[in-house]
Amino acid sequence: MPGGAEALDLPVLNTAPALSWGPGRSTAMAHLDSDMKEECLRKDLRFYFMNPCEKYRARHQIPWKLGLQILKILMVTTQLVRFGLSNQLVVAFKEENTVAFKYLFLRGYAGVDEENYSYSVYTQEDAYESIFYAINQYHRLKNISLGTLSYGENEEHRIGLKVCKQYYKKGTMFSSNETLNIDSDIETDCVYLDLQGLSKNDEDWKNSSFFRLEFYRLLQVEISFHLKGIDLQTMLSRELPDCYVFQNTITFDNKAHSGKIKIYFDSDANIEECKDLNISGSVQKNTQYVLLFDSFVIVICLASLILCTRSIVLALRLRKRFLNFFLEKYQRHVCNADQWEFINGWYVLVIISDLMTIIGSILKMEIQVKNITSYDLCSILLGTSTLLVWVGVIRYLGYFQKYNVLILTMQASLPKVLRFCACAGMIYLGYTFCGWIVLGPYHNKFVALNTVSECLFSLVNGDDMFATFAQIQQKSVLVWLFSRLYLYSFISLFIYMILSLFIALITDSYDTIKKYQQNGFPVTDLQEFLKECNSREECQKESSAFLSCICCLRRKESDDHLMFTN
Repeated sequence: MPGGAEALDLPVLNTAPALSWGPGRSTAMAHLDSDMKEECLRKDLRFYFMNPCEKYRARHQIPWKLGLQILKILMVTTQLVRFGLSNQLVVAFKEENTVAFKYLFLRGYAGVDEENYSYSVYTQEDAYESIFYAINQYHRLKNISLGTLSYGENEEHRIGLKVCKQYYKKGTMFSSNETLNIDSDIETDCVYLDLQGLSKNDEDWKNSSFFRLEFYRLLQVEISFHLKGIDLQTMLSRELPDCYVFQNTITFDNKAHSGKIKIYFDSDANIEECKDLNISGSVQKNTQYVLLFDSFVIVICLASLILCTRSIVLALRLRKRFLNFFLEKYQRHVCNADQWEFINGWYVLVIISDLMTIIGSILKMEIQVKNITSYDLCSILLGTSTLLVWVGVIRYLGYFQKYNVLILTMQASLPKVLRFCACAGMIYLGYTFCGWIVLGPYHNKFVALNTVSECLFSLVNGDDMFATFAQIQQKSVLVWLFSRLYLYSFISLFIYMILSLFIALITDSYDTIKKYQQNGFPVTDLQEFLKECNSREECQKESSAFLSCICCLRRKESDDHLMFTN
């Protein structure tokens, strides 16, 4: 800058007087050194707060981070799409096998589950036939199944069925005279039926004493078995096939002793490494290309991580220089709003995204070569990292004033919105617990706390209102009247009052931003320092670009302690 250049020439112009007056020369040199430090700090600050285009025009510095972020967005999105398609095949294979198992092993399964269980039986004959049906179907599996299924070993390395029953200890019960004599301790008996035993006459194991059930003290019967399968459809996507172990459990639940036995079917699928794979064709070559692409993604994210970390470290050093200079010159501390200007939240967002992408890519490569099978963890990491990457694009849109309104409004309204939600959340929790305890036995949307919360949140957004009113059972007039009072008061309170106030808070912050954009944002100590220049023309050229990029609002009580940054 001109001011800095002139200051550098001062010792030459004043050499003679300085030689005559020793103390005066020392004072001039100290003042000169202070001015040079101040001007150097000011120039570094201006350059730090420039956007990539302004940095290129000022020093012809290529915006490496900007180009790297654009490349990373394209590559991470491509990687996510490829992994998402592969993950869909995995989930679809598990779900389709679960449905197939229900049709194979559940007698009379209609294709639609009853609430949270598959179906139910109401007579002893149906209970016996359902148990024997599942066992016979397991024995005939290879002759009736359409899939690539085979028998698997259980935890005890045995192939076959494990049938367990839980029941109260022996006792007597006479409902006619309301007499009950029973031991509440629970016993569990189990029997293993291997393929060789099932191949014998059915009557041998059906007539055994184990299957003579005393239903008045029976709690549940559990049939568990393991099956193996291979997902061949992955080869159509030029990927190696996955081998699965299905841990299936059929539970006949009689704990309620209400005359209705609920039958549950649970299938837990685990992916294991296939042994002795011998696949010819282009599958192996395609796997190598995918691994190479994932490695390139890791390199790109690692470079982005290093550059952003370096920028944060340099920003913290620059912040320390500014704080020390300001304290030394003005004898006071810099406000917190100005100090937070040096912490670029976008860089922190990018660093978190890069770390998640690197870890997710490593997991994806291990999944690709079938060393691990953590599909869910990998999808969470890659999905969240891609979300953060695309959210980071808002940073570059924020350089334009018309696109910057969203960011500034969110920053301005966030503190007030969080405090408002904390208060409204207490009322919401009260309605949640009340609805669960009162309406839970009479309404399927209020049977659990999580379903109650989901139902109430849907009502706030105006969804499924009539169905919520209509599905309440009218077995108790008192509960039915309470449900009307409960639902009407909740909808009226949250939709007409709380939701309206919530929108008003955001609207008020938006109006404040529009007013500041028209009349100018309040100037802070940092901005005042950057406007002080030895040459007014250069100051106007360099600081105008900066002032259009950052908008720091000094915190005041009247403005609810808001801070606006770009």
